[in-house]
Formats: sequence, C-alpha cells, structure tokens
Amino acid sequence: DQRLGAEGGAGAQLQQALSLAKITLAAEQLGVASEALDLAVAYTLEREQFGRAIASYQAVKHKAADMKLKVEVARSSVYYAACVASEVLAEDGDERIAAELDEAAAMAKGYCSDTVFFNAGNALQLFGGVGFTAEYDIQLYFKRAKASELYLGNGAVQREQIAAMLLDGESA
Repeated sequence: DQRLGAEGGAGAQLQQALSLAKITLAAEQLGVASEALDLAVAYTLEREQFGRAIASYQAVKHKAADMKLKVEVARSSVYYAACVASEVLAEDGDERIAAELDEAAAMAKGYCSDTVFFNAGNALQLFGGVGFTAEYDIQLYFKRAKASELYLGNGAVQREQIAAMLLDGESA
C-alpha cells in the first residue's frame, strides 16, 4: 500500500523526481558559479600588483568576462528548466510538456556542471596561492563545485542522455 502508483509503474515518477533534483542542483550550481565570479571580482579589485589593482589588467578582465558569460547562459538554462518543471507540476499542466522535463533538466544540469567548475577554477586562479587557504571562502566554493559537478552525472553524462533522447527510435 506504500507503492508509487501501480505495480511496475513507478519508473516514470522516479524519473520525474530525478529530473526535478537535477534542476534543483543546477540552480544551486548557478548560485555557486555566480558567487565565485563575485568573489573573484571583489578580490581582484582590492589586490594590487605593480601599483594598481589586478582587475585593471586585460587578461583578468577577459577571464572575468568569460565567467560572466557562462553564468548568464547557465541562468537561462536553469530558468527554462524551472519553467518546464512548473508546467509539469501544475494541476492543469500540459501533458505534452512532460516529455520536455528530462531534456530540460539534463541541459540545465550539464551546462551548470561545466560552468560551476569553470568559474570556481578560474576564481581560484585569480586568487592565486591564497585561494587555497582557509582565509578566503573561494576554496569552499571550489570543493562544492567539484562535488556537485559529479552528483547525478557530470556534463558529459548529461550530454549523452540528451543525445540518447534525441536519437531514441532512430537507427544508427
């Protein structure tokens, strides 16, 4: 009497729960990636080398711009996945959109997994050697980025799942 639906029918509900978990994790990864960028920018604005803030150097600006670009694309993927999830979970939701949930979740998780590790790694580089010390929180963001990147499948695994969804039913 504690089953998820009819006997043998729990697979769809479990898959939906996994997709929702991926979207939730992707949103967390977006927050970590965004905060890693903010921490790096704040540090580079205060850290001086050769009489000026290191944020004024072109190479640092380019790295920060790449990080910002990835955050904004990740934000779009999370928003899209959240909208699909909202439609699926609505009482009067469209049944046709339920098929998009797995794909949207995999896209968001895949891109956010890549983004969070990229941003945390670059932020750690911008902090230099002090980034690994307990004095700065960026080391915690880096560790969280690596752990969340692997949880529920990294970017490569998500892209494989998307490819399988798109190619399902086609002969090779």
